[in-house]
Amino acid sequence: MTTEFTTINPADGSVAVQRAYATAAQLHSALQRAVQAQAAWKQVSVADRASKVGKGVDAFVARKDEIAAELTRQMGRPIRYTPGEVAGFEARARHMISIADSALQDVKPAAIDGFNRFIRREPVGVVLVIAPWNYPLLTAVNAIVPALMAGNAVILKHSAQTPLAAERIVEAFANVGLPDGLLQFVHTDHAGTQSLIKAKEVNAVCFTGSVAGGEAVEQAAAGRFIHVGLELGGNDPAYVRADANLDHAVETLVDGAFFNSGQSCCGIQRIYVHQSLFQQFVDKAVALTRTYVLGDPMDPNTTLGPVVRVSAANAVRAVTADALAKGAKALIDPREFPKDQEGTAFVAPQVFVNVDHTMQLMNDECFGPVVGIMAVSTDDEAVHLMNDSPYGLTASIFTQDEATALALGDRLETGTVFMNRCDYLDPALAWTGVKNTGRGATLSAVGYEHLTRPKSFHLKAL
Repeated sequence: MTTEFTTINPADGSVAVQRAYATAAQLHSALQRAVQAQAAWKQVSVADRASKVGKGVDAFVARKDEIAAELTRQMGRPIRYTPGEVAGFEARARHMISIADSALQDVKPAAIDGFNRFIRREPVGVVLVIAPWNYPLLTAVNAIVPALMAGNAVILKHSAQTPLAAERIVEAFANVGLPDGLLQFVHTDHAGTQSLIKAKEVNAVCFTGSVAGGEAVEQAAAGRFIHVGLELGGNDPAYVRADANLDHAVETLVDGAFFNSGQSCCGIQRIYVHQSLFQQFVDKAVALTRTYVLGDPMDPNTTLGPVVRVSAANAVRAVTADALAKGAKALIDPREFPKDQEGTAFVAPQVFVNVDHTMQLMNDECFGPVVGIMAVSTDDEAVHLMNDSPYGLTASIFTQDEATALALGDRLETGTVFMNRCDYLDPALAWTGVKNTGRGATLSAVGYEHLTRPKSFHLKAL
C-alpha cells in the first residue's frame, strides 16, 4: 500500500513536492472536525462570514508571488502567467462573497392573508471539493468560497500534481476566525477519495476532472442521494463567420487553443471558419503560432511551457499521429520548437487542416497545444459540426452581428455561448455544461443553489 506521493516538475523531472497520504484515522478525524465546525458556522450571519472569508482571500493574495512560482514548478505553466491565476482566484472569490447575501435570501411567494410563507436556503453541511491540477486555484475557488459563504464546511482534496495549492489555500484561511476544521485539505489516493465520498458526514461533492473521474465519483456516491456536481471534459468549438473581425478572431482563438499548453477544459480545440476567410485565417493563425516560445517555464520570456507530465505529452502525440494517419495536414514543423523532444513533457504547438470528425482531435478531449481548422459554407453547417461532439462546455461565435450570434447560440448544445471571445469564465454567470461535460453549476447566484437545500416554511396565523 502506497503511503506517500511525489510531485514531479514537468519541466526538468526534479522533485517538486513530497507528501504523505492521510491515514484512515486522519480522514475520519477530518470528517468529524468538519461536522462540528459546520454546526457552529451555520449560525454565523452572512455578513460575518463575508468578513472572515474576505480576510482569508486577503491573506492568500498577499502570497501571490510565492504561490505563482510554486504553481509553475508543480504543473509547468510559464511564470509570466501563473500570477494571473492568483488574481483570478481573488476576482472570483470577491464576486461570490459580494452576491452571497442576495443569493441566500429567503424566497417569498405572493402574500396570502393569514400566512407567512417562504423558502429558506440552508447549507447542505460538509462539502467535499475535488480539484484538478490544470487550474488548481480557479477550479477550487469556484466551490470553496460559495460553499463557505452558504454556511458549509469544506474538505479540499487536490490533485497530487498540485498539493501545495490546497495547502496554501487552507493556510490563508487559518487565522481569520473560522471555526477549527471548517476548511481543511487532505492528501489521499483514489481509495481514500472514494471513502470520503461514501462517508455519511459528506453531504455534497464538487468534482472537476475527466469523464472517467466523474464516472468514478458517481459510482462512489451511488445510493447516497447527495448533490454531485461534475465539471468534466470539453472539446470546445469556435465558428468564425464571414463578417468576423479576422485579426481579432485569430489572436483570440490561437490564445484560446494554446494558453496553458492547451490544458484547459474550455480551451479551443475545433475551429470552423467560413470558406471566404478560411485561407486568410489559417495563414494568420500559423504565423502567430510560430511566435510562441516553448521553453523553461521559469523563464519570463517563455510563452508555452511543458504539458503536465511525459505520459500526457505521449497522449498528445498519439492524437497528432491519429490525425495524420487519417489525412490531416500539419502546418507547423515541430523542429521550429527545439524543446519538443520525445521522452519529455515539451510539445510544440500544432495547427491542423484537412481534418474531419473521425479524428480524435475533433471528437475527444486532447489536453495539449493542438487545434484543428475546418472550412464551412453556412451557419447551419457550422452549428451542425459544433454540436457534433460528446461534450458541451463552451462554444464561441466570431461575428459583428449580435442578433445572429444569439440565434445561433440558442441552437448550440453547450453550457456557455461566447461572442468574440473564448476560454474565459465570468463569475457572474453560471459555469455549467451538457452531455459528457457533466452536470450542476458553479459560480453566479445559480451556483449557490447547488450548495444549499431549500427548506419551506408555511406559517398560519390564528
